[in-house]
Amino acid sequence: MNIKKYIIAAFATLTFMACSNIDEDERLIYVKPAAVQRSVLLEDFTGQRCINCPKASDEIKLLQEQYGEDNVIAVSIHSGPLGFHTTPKFAGLSTDIGDEYFNYWKLDYQPVGMIDRRGACEYTTWNTRIREELAKTAPVDIKITILPDGNVLANVTGVDGNTTGKLQLWLTEDNVTAFQMMPDGTRDDNYLHQHVLRAAINGTWGEDIRVNEGETVSTKAYALPTSSEWKTADLSVVAFVYNEQGVQQVTKVKL
Repeated sequence: MNIKKYIIAAFATLTFMACSNIDEDERLIYVKPAAVQRSVLLEDFTGQRCINCPKASDEIKLLQEQYGEDNVIAVSIHSGPLGFHTTPKFAGLSTDIGDEYFNYWKLDYQPVGMIDRRGACEYTTWNTRIREELAKTAPVDIKITILPDGNVLANVTGVDGNTTGKLQLWLTEDNVTAFQMMPDGTRDDNYLHQHVLRAAINGTWGEDIRVNEGETVSTKAYALPTSSEWKTADLSVVAFVYNEQGVQQVTKVKL
């Protein structure tokens, strides 16, 4: 071995020995996950017998045009005293879970909404509330997967700190034709309802979840509720994580 090769071999040996003396934990540098833009959940408590509720629906359309449907995720929760359950003559969009939510939050008028579950507010204030929420980052990221067998699962990744709360999965439907009382007092029997809450996929209040920063938690695969009255092409899954501080992140995917 010539002197040049000897020097190179000796240097490589010393370098390996130096590295081997460093504890394994000290060799890794933690890289914080990239920040995730927050999307906003708008829960619109509405009813077919509510004459002012179409005004709130029009406001939702304007908000989604302004901020994007992926950023403002609306769910119309037909419920309360102005909601309407199906009768032999008319299709009703109210559900038992919608009534449970309405009563739980102690709401006393319609239309009324909640932005990221930070208190009830009138639709005339939604724009300001949404703009404030969109300025924040989300502590978690949520991905929804529709499996080949039609079941659904969600992956929740911790992005900023550790998050404890509930993961909720809902099924919604767009383009639902049903009657609606209008602001002028007339009844529109062909009113087109959007983002109608149809069912809770993983229970009325969701499931407990804890996700640490940099980790991903996966749910089990849930079977989607079905009904012959629902149009599959217009169905979507809405997933969100919430706790005492409100909704931490929300996402939506069409089937």
